[in-house]
Amino acid sequence: MLPERTSPDEPPVILHLVFRLAMGGLENGLVNLINHMPADRYRHVIVCLTDFTDFRDRITRTDVEVVAIHKKPGLDWGSYVRIWNVLKRVNPSILHTRNLPTVEYAILATLAGVPCRIHGEHGRDIHDQYGASLKFRLFRKFVALWIQHFIAISEDLAQWYQSSIGIHRRRMSQIYNGVDIQRFHPRQGARPELFPQGFASSNQFIIGTIGRMQQVKDQITLVQAFIHLRQCFPDSAEHVRLVLVGDGPLRSAIERLISEHDISHSVWLSGERQDIPDLFRSFDLFVLPSEAEGISNTILEAMASGLPVLATAVGGNVELVIDGNTGRLVPPRDPRAMAEAMVDYVQDPSLVQQHGRAGRALTEQRFSLETMVNGYLSVYDSVLGRMPDHRQPAYGVSSSSK
Repeated sequence: MLPERTSPDEPPVILHLVFRLAMGGLENGLVNLINHMPADRYRHVIVCLTDFTDFRDRITRTDVEVVAIHKKPGLDWGSYVRIWNVLKRVNPSILHTRNLPTVEYAILATLAGVPCRIHGEHGRDIHDQYGASLKFRLFRKFVALWIQHFIAISEDLAQWYQSSIGIHRRRMSQIYNGVDIQRFHPRQGARPELFPQGFASSNQFIIGTIGRMQQVKDQITLVQAFIHLRQCFPDSAEHVRLVLVGDGPLRSAIERLISEHDISHSVWLSGERQDIPDLFRSFDLFVLPSEAEGISNTILEAMASGLPVLATAVGGNVELVIDGNTGRLVPPRDPRAMAEAMVDYVQDPSLVQQHGRAGRALTEQRFSLETMVNGYLSVYDSVLGRMPDHRQPAYGVSSSSK
């Protein structure tokens, strides 16, 4: 439990409200932010509307409380009471909500006396991927009256908030996710031996993707593209393997498609894994076939790992992947275009190396954890009216994570 604040000299508390703390891009960014923010700048509490998994163990700071509200589906009045009780007990200086399911609690925080309310947008709601719902837009406009500042993780989302929700840019910051370039780095030496016995030899080309198996991630299109590659480019077929990391409701449909085309010997569904950095280093090409995206952590991690990235030209993907330089962009739900782009890499090892090196350089220049942490610190300091402490660097790693 978070210690009571006994002195005004103690760091202010930020209460981070998320739907669920489990493996995911939003959650990974939150954990990276907390782990790499100097402990003497802010203290943190994470409140989950539903629950949390052992993903919480990735938080290296020992002073971070994680609370599960266990909200029931639909309207659950009890969830408001439970969050109210947490707000009054913790007495945070800042409430930082993330994505549509949490934004309404900014009103509750205002009534509870929380002085600063920030909302972060990491991607549109799964039921409104393109932001077309009038109901959701009007709801966001209404709740925005209780929010002082917005953070969008992509320029695409920032422009949408400005044009569709009517939020002026002076009330908004755009902060890209950062990637740990020490943890995610290019392969050095032999490929990590992670695959099932007999799945792939040392000279085979490994195409990989990582993500929850759900419609918005659209791994079905990737499997269809792999099937098209095998049918239309038979000379490359036995040289290529496909790895899908993750689990979710789309898995059964993917398994049926693999079985129907008798390619189970060439496709490995690994399920959820904890050795993600090593998995990236076992790939030759990373593919993200999403129908919609905010800013993909997996793209950043793949580029930091020295991989070329083949992604769909949706959302923030076009802000991360430089087409023809760090990877390729193809239309969503287009297996043929995806297959043709994959074959270009399979048949040209020099292109793999060229785009992989360029992606690694780009993450070092623009998408470091330092840049991300400093961006959030700037927003937190600004809404509290604090002057940054120039006696210490803004960015750091808590002592417990070293």
